[in-house]
Amino acid sequence: MSICTRCGAEFGCAMTDGAREPCWCTALPPAVAVPQEALGCWCPDCLRAHIAAQPMPTAPKNLSR
Repeated sequence: MSICTRCGAEFGCAMTDGAREPCWCTALPPAVAVPQEALGCWCPDCLRAHIAAQPMPTAPKNLSR
């Protein structure tokens, strides 16, 4: 089990638990920057909330018409 460094909740992390299957977080978008002060994993609720709070990417101006 892991402890979320954001909220303190206990959760399962396949990477730290040594599980054979991929971690739940691999199903989430990989391109979201997590603040550097976040040492360690975040629980599913915190990571999903962080992803949802990020602005939606926009196309570069030369590609939008």
